[in-house]
Amino acid sequence: MLKLRHQVSLQSHNSLAIDELAEHWVTVDTVAELQAALALAAQNDWPVTLLGGGSNLLLCGPVPGLVIGLALRGRRLLQRSNAEALIEAEAGENWHQLVNWTLDLGLAGLENLSLIPGTVGAAPVQNIGAYGVELEQCLDSLDAFDRAEGRVVSLQAAECQFAYRDSLFKRSPGRYVILRVRMRLWPQAVAPLHIDYAPLARAWRATGLTRPDARVVSELVCQIRRSRLPDPAVLPNAGSFFHNPIVSASQAQRLLEQYPAMAHYPQADGRVKLAAGWLIDQAGWKGYRAGPVGVHAEQALVLVNHGGAKGRDILHLASQIQADIRQRYGLTLHIEPQQVGTAQP
Repeated sequence: MLKLRHQVSLQSHNSLAIDELAEHWVTVDTVAELQAALALAAQNDWPVTLLGGGSNLLLCGPVPGLVIGLALRGRRLLQRSNAEALIEAEAGENWHQLVNWTLDLGLAGLENLSLIPGTVGAAPVQNIGAYGVELEQCLDSLDAFDRAEGRVVSLQAAECQFAYRDSLFKRSPGRYVILRVRMRLWPQAVAPLHIDYAPLARAWRATGLTRPDARVVSELVCQIRRSRLPDPAVLPNAGSFFHNPIVSASQAQRLLEQYPAMAHYPQADGRVKLAAGWLIDQAGWKGYRAGPVGVHAEQALVLVNHGGAKGRDILHLASQIQADIRQRYGLTLHIEPQQVGTAQP
């Protein structure tokens, strides 16, 4: 049975710790409860906001209508052979805990994605990625509730239309509610490790190991992330606040002629990905603070809430950074977190 609550603070439900109210709130543990919650919202003509871990969320004001907290739990090993394995996890599972579970099973494939905050259900929306690996490289298929058709659908990886930090789900906001995800992984002995990303490559060489070891890669990724990214429980943040811009090879060449040290990563399609954090750092924003908001002192890509910040404070700082980067480099930085709520004056 649904336990509907009203005027609920969302401060503990978003990693930026912004204190805004949900007009109505319900937590769902099953698909049946989800369907009941959606029906209740439709009956009352309430807009619906779906909330997982809140780690990629920017609350810009009170959230009208019904906020549904997705708490579906469960993970299982579906298939396993000497060559590969198939796992399944419900949308409400903690992502990092899932990664550790797969490593405990002796499976590799997700180690580079260790310590990414959030839930399993949010991972395909953003096509999460880190240190040279993106979710689409492992995702086999998923189940989602299609609100437009009123039924559960299964989508193969190709149908999810993945791109850099993008997917079908991001381009069709509100239509699909991801219920569970299936991923194809590899036994440790045959797993291809991805350790080409410069900081990870240096850390791997320092271990002196020559044999594949996904657990070690995971530990190294965690060390690197902890050294660069603040713990949201200590200093509230939403992780990387801006997308890394992807530009044409000719535009990248022009920029590199002017800024030879600019971090850049050639892409398979011939374009070049630039590091937004490097751009913001070089522009002098690292460590900047304006009242309750600021730029992290160790990672310029992270905006932080020093206490009491509202969404408008974060957005104001973000717009200042965007304008500066546009003026300096001719590049547009796009905000990564999903903006939710009715903006207040």
